[in-house]
Amino acid sequence: MLAEMDLKAFVPTLSPGKAQFFYQELLGLELMSADEYALEFNAHGVSLRVITVSAFKPHEFTVLGWNVPDLSTLIHTMHSKGIFCERFPFLQQDNLGIWISPRGSKIAWFKDPDGNLLSLTEL
Repeated sequence: MLAEMDLKAFVPTLSPGKAQFFYQELLGLELMSADEYALEFNAHGVSLRVITVSAFKPHEFTVLGWNVPDLSTLIHTMHSKGIFCERFPFLQQDNLGIWISPRGSKIAWFKDPDGNLLSLTEL
């Protein structure tokens, strides 16, 4: 029923200005629209709506993720922009914060300004 429809993703923000800077300037997503309700970005053909909310508590699990070709290089680029990977005591991560999954994928996590947990995966 929805297999041929375009997906739209949503994440909440308490601070639209900080979220806009993060997603547009730091992550490089194209801002398509902005109003008092939401920012909408083009995330490689997927609409990402960063919705303005009055209150929320960030989840402890990943809410958005990207597949990337070279995770280590991307993490170094993110470090130059002040974005650092999360560390989890229950995972064995390398010095960059990369964990290797049982299937062999390399995965790292980082947070947006609102504490939403985002991931990067090198397959």
